[in-house]
Amino acid sequence: MASFPTVAPFLILASLLVSFSEAREFLVGGSAESWKIPSTSQVPLNQWAQRQRFMINDTLISKYDGNSETVLQVDEEDYKSCSLSDPMQEYGGGDTKVVLDHSGPFYFISGIEGHCQMGLKLVVVVLSNSHRGKRHSYTLPPAQVPFALPSAPSAPSSLGGGFVGLVMGMGVLLAMV
Repeated sequence: MASFPTVAPFLILASLLVSFSEAREFLVGGSAESWKIPSTSQVPLNQWAQRQRFMINDTLISKYDGNSETVLQVDEEDYKSCSLSDPMQEYGGGDTKVVLDHSGPFYFISGIEGHCQMGLKLVVVVLSNSHRGKRHSYTLPPAQVPFALPSAPSAPSSLGGGFVGLVMGMGVLLAMV
């Protein structure tokens, strides 16, 4: 029978691999009610999204006033033109959860006439599992916003499972000593 010190490295590696494969939840914009027409003090949603690393099975959570706003998932053409006529999916009610179930871009616009043209739109690029650990760059076209928005640092919306797994793995390692 194998001793604990012989098996321990395999247990640590297994716990790290499991934690790195956990799906994460992202609050759109990094704070509640970010799904609204951007103001001069708000970080644009696409700028926020470019700072994130979305993987397959992660979840986007949008919180907004369900009485005055909706979210549409659209194709790239409808995203660019802000067309409300043929959404792939329509969300309402103020609390929307979208599972990012495949790699590639996901396009979202406001379902309220004129809001998309005022900058209420979002592109999320989901990396495939083969991109895990690799740097990926994706540049979005400039937002069509009628005014300049300042840059502001964004706070992380969640701690990824990788960090938690790393801490757990370190705890197991320290317990062996």
